[in-house]
Amino acid sequence: MTKRILVVCTGNVCRSPVAAAMLQQGLADIEVMSAGLAAGQGGAEQRIAALAKADGYDLSQHQAKPVDRSLLASADLVLVMSAKQRQLISRKWPEMLGKTLLFGMWRTDKPIDDRDIPDPYQRSDEVCQLVYDTIKTASFAWREKLTDTGSKSVW
Repeated sequence: MTKRILVVCTGNVCRSPVAAAMLQQGLADIEVMSAGLAAGQGGAEQRIAALAKADGYDLSQHQAKPVDRSLLASADLVLVMSAKQRQLISRKWPEMLGKTLLFGMWRTDKPIDDRDIPDPYQRSDEVCQLVYDTIKTASFAWREKLTDTGSKSVW
């Protein structure tokens, strides 16, 4: 049985596609998908896609996709970018709350109640770079937790 992770953000054009690509690269036996709570149409935001490409992640085929019950139900783990997104999921699909965690939860540079990853959409290049770097750090932490065979799994 394939394990599945769903990474969720708002529009599914910045944070979740790059986070999913980063997670997927390190987790060959896990399927990683992404979606957005308010996703429209279109591909990954150009600046995020360029940063990802420079690191070897290809977002050229990404198309924004809305979150729905089916996607959430098919995932073993749902990773969101903010506490507000977790609350939105819990209100609309309360049965999904138990498997919904913050993507930034392993960040040690922030207190536990401030581990959201901000939305870089339509913000400065500097903010975009900062968010990209934060996602990269958080994805490495998740990959370590998900592949650590010497301790209890987050599954």
